[in-house]
Amino acid sequence: MNVVQLLTPKSAVAYLNEKMTLRQALEKMENHRYTCVPVLNAEGGYAGTITEGDLLWAIKNKYNLNLKNAEQIPLADIARKRDYQPVNINAHLNELVVMAMTQNFVPMVDDREAFIGIVTRKDILQYCYSNFINKEGTEEVHTS
Repeated sequence: MNVVQLLTPKSAVAYLNEKMTLRQALEKMENHRYTCVPVLNAEGGYAGTITEGDLLWAIKNKYNLNLKNAEQIPLADIARKRDYQPVNINAHLNELVVMAMTQNFVPMVDDREAFIGIVTRKDILQYCYSNFINKEGTEEVHTS
């Protein structure tokens, strides 16, 4: 099984750039209603993952709760609790499954470490259900 079949490409993923400001990050996350998004560096490489919690703790502990000040704060300056670990495009399904046990999505990078997209936990579960659990040919489960 080629894990690329499960990939949501970068063009379809909401992500942030380290040079974006705290305010821009808040607005983009609010607009897409995501609680966690990948962060890319200036070269398009995967730099980590930022959560709503990371942003809220930074606002509370460092930046005086002032949205105007948030326009001057680059995401690179925000401490992150933990980054989701990426996999290489040549990873095996078992690597994705193990990572998805503790991550909502698995960032995927190419051989140059450039971010190319994500594989969601939902997509992994759907694939496993369709190919390993649902062998009798019963109707597939589709969720939105």
